[in-house]
Amino acid sequence: MSFLAVTEALFEGFGVTCLLFALTLVFSLPLGLVIAFGSMSKFRPFVWLQSLKSYERLSKFKPVVWLSNFKLISWLCRVFVWIIRGTPLMLQLFVVFYVPGLLFKVQLFTGDNGRFTAALVAFVINYACYFSEIYRGGIQGIPKGQYEAAQVLGMTPGETFFSVILMQVVKRILAPISNEVITLVKDTSLARVIAVAEIFFVNEMDYLAYGVVWPLFYIAVFFLIFVGVLTLFFGWCEKKLDYYKV
Repeated sequence: MSFLAVTEALFEGFGVTCLLFALTLVFSLPLGLVIAFGSMSKFRPFVWLQSLKSYERLSKFKPVVWLSNFKLISWLCRVFVWIIRGTPLMLQLFVVFYVPGLLFKVQLFTGDNGRFTAALVAFVINYACYFSEIYRGGIQGIPKGQYEAAQVLGMTPGETFFSVILMQVVKRILAPISNEVITLVKDTSLARVIAVAEIFFVNEMDYLAYGVVWPLFYIAVFFLIFVGVLTLFFGWCEKKLDYYKV
């Protein structure tokens, strides 16, 4: 078993790992922002209770007060995030891949491409929820005075967010986002539990099953280089944003 043959096989598996990593970021970063805005939504479907003439009398009953202040979209998003963050990613992979077939007797994900798609769906949902909390913390951490100053200048909410708030939020969330991105690099190895042909799965099938251990440590080189490149990239980004003092 030559070093060159092992390298070639592991590179093929690492290509799948990189593809899963890249597509997860492409879809989870914007989805996380959508979930963050949902978590901060102030939509109250039962706000009409406050307009009742008898509201003062009804307000003595706490359930009525709570219902009138109930933020439906925010509640749904927060419960969803709580469920995803509170359960293991490995379990979510099994749920996405197997549960549709068990409940509806229809196998949505078949073949190698189906397994990869199932893994991608699970990863996107999982990381979107983590990113959403980072976004929410960054947006809500901006002082309210900046919103008020933009309003005094006659800026619309959209102009305020994109021209005043956005880059400050990026500065605040860059470090935690970079930490999640690096974690994602290593979490891609969990895709092997549904037989996605990423680098660890290739090693288990081709080498570890036959008692050849050294390629397992060779895999560490791939990940160290990948994480090293990401670390340098995020360090460069932080330097570029140094002029945003928050």
